[in-house]
Amino acid sequence: MHRLHALLASLVVFCSAALAAAADRPNILFIMSDDHAYQAISAYGSNRNQTPNIDRLAKEGMRFDRAFVTNSICGPSRAVIQTGKYSHLNGFPDNSARAWFNRAQQTAPKLLQAAGYNTAVVGKWHLNSDPAGFDDWHILQGQGPYYNPPMKTPGGVVRHEGYTTDIITDVALEWLKNKRDKSKSFFLMYQHKAPHRNWQPPPRLLDKYKDVKIAEPETLFDDYSGREKPAAENQMSVAKHLTADDLKISTPAGMNAEQAAIFSKAYEKENAELKAALLTPKQQTQWNYQRFVKDYLRCVDAVDENVGRVLDYLDESGLAKDTVVIYTSDQGWYLGEHGWFDKRWMYEESFRTPLLIRWPGQTKAGSTSDKMVMNLDLAETFLDIAGVKVPEDMQGKSIVPILAGQETPDWRKSVYYHYYEFPQPHHVHPHRGVRTDRYKLIHFYTIDAWELFDLEKDPHELKSVYRDPQYAPVLADMKAELTRLMAHYKDDGTTVATFDNPDQPPPMPKAKKAKDKAK
Repeated sequence: MHRLHALLASLVVFCSAALAAAADRPNILFIMSDDHAYQAISAYGSNRNQTPNIDRLAKEGMRFDRAFVTNSICGPSRAVIQTGKYSHLNGFPDNSARAWFNRAQQTAPKLLQAAGYNTAVVGKWHLNSDPAGFDDWHILQGQGPYYNPPMKTPGGVVRHEGYTTDIITDVALEWLKNKRDKSKSFFLMYQHKAPHRNWQPPPRLLDKYKDVKIAEPETLFDDYSGREKPAAENQMSVAKHLTADDLKISTPAGMNAEQAAIFSKAYEKENAELKAALLTPKQQTQWNYQRFVKDYLRCVDAVDENVGRVLDYLDESGLAKDTVVIYTSDQGWYLGEHGWFDKRWMYEESFRTPLLIRWPGQTKAGSTSDKMVMNLDLAETFLDIAGVKVPEDMQGKSIVPILAGQETPDWRKSVYYHYYEFPQPHHVHPHRGVRTDRYKLIHFYTIDAWELFDLEKDPHELKSVYRDPQYAPVLADMKAELTRLMAHYKDDGTTVATFDNPDQPPPMPKAKKAKDKAK
């Protein structure tokens, strides 16, 4: 009997210790905006705007200066973050109408949930199938509007009134304050729609930047003469492809009467002046640039304000010291560089994404890293932070050693990229490629066109040296590395099935298809 009592006592102690350990693991707050260019974050040296709240994460944590994506487009990037696998293995290579994330597959949230974390996702999901691996979710339907969003939950659709960036934050804070299981560590994915096209600012910021001239990028009038034909065939130019809704020549739909009146009034004087002006093509491009970038920055500013609200709550509640906060975007974005808006290309501005991580007690405040990290590494990093074993079939690497300031001499020296979606939207040819510290090789494989850039001599990627005989040894090495990475990541040109049930593709109403084409 004594032995039985002793055994039971030991079990109680063991279980109590296990539960305590689960509760003592760091919380993880993952913040992701949509299409947030690193050029529009003051911690990255922006000459266009200030982001004081996002900058707090850089000042109190680590800024990654070479963070890249595997496939620069919204849904596929999100699928990579969920799975830690490239698009060809997670089955979500593009944003086409038939893209449907297979929620039955292994994901980091599922593994965290199974390990005892309280998991939730709030905001933009954009993977079509419902979230899996989350105890709670409150998500936009598809891309979601900037105003008055209906949001999907396990209990049905909830209709909200107001500005979407603020509402997503309200929902996230409500979960943190009142809905989560406070006996467990939490994993919260807090994900914004902004600053995605078509850049509708909140009423309070409509006049910001009104009398300011935003700096133009050096390559706004790029003529693409130094590259192969895909760059010149783009359909994302500031000069030609911004719509009346993009430029607020017309008032976007989805607002109530009061919101629409405030919105229209903010633009009417400038629009009247534009109508009366006789602009040259160059002047029209410059006008388009100022209009779209100012609206983009106003949307970024709303995100920054709301990130500040959440960081303030972590401080006030005492959660900050036990919470790893990660800020990133689903990819980079062109703020007029190469004359473009949008993303998709392996050129640096869309290939590279912001990444800021604060981990109190582990990561040195104000530190930076030039290691080549990827969104492919985020799933593994979530698991490693939580002390959960990383599955062998995930393809990234945990960046916890970098965050801890450890030496990582065996860290990757090159990164692999593969973009699929063609011809629409934006007519960006499918391509794959490899980037090293100094060089970048891109293969537009459907037309067998190649580009090679020396990033040290040509940081803006204006002139391919693919045919320059002086670079023949470099080219041979880069082609060999591309072949090696394709084999390493098991990319043989095929992609696994893209839906839960291929026999019953998800319904896609005509309005949704039209919206997708405008992305």
